[in-house]
Amino acid sequence: MYKEIIIDRNNLTIMGVQFNDINTLESAANAIGSNMFEGYEPTPKGITLIRDYLIGKITFAEFIQFAKKKAYV
Repeated sequence: MYKEIIIDRNNLTIMGVQFNDINTLESAANAIGSNMFEGYEPTPKGITLIRDYLIGKITFAEFIQFAKKKAYV
């Protein structure tokens, strides 16, 4: 089932998660949209993880560990 996500490009947020710049927001939005076709249901925690990976706050290995633990729910 399609679930709409709220993207506010003016305030640089996706579902209330703050981004520092439009390029990172757009990258995250594209990744989220692509994964939604595979059944991913975005949550603010999941968007935060994606953002943190994109800005280098967490490594890919850490991102995978969070995903395995379902920390995005």
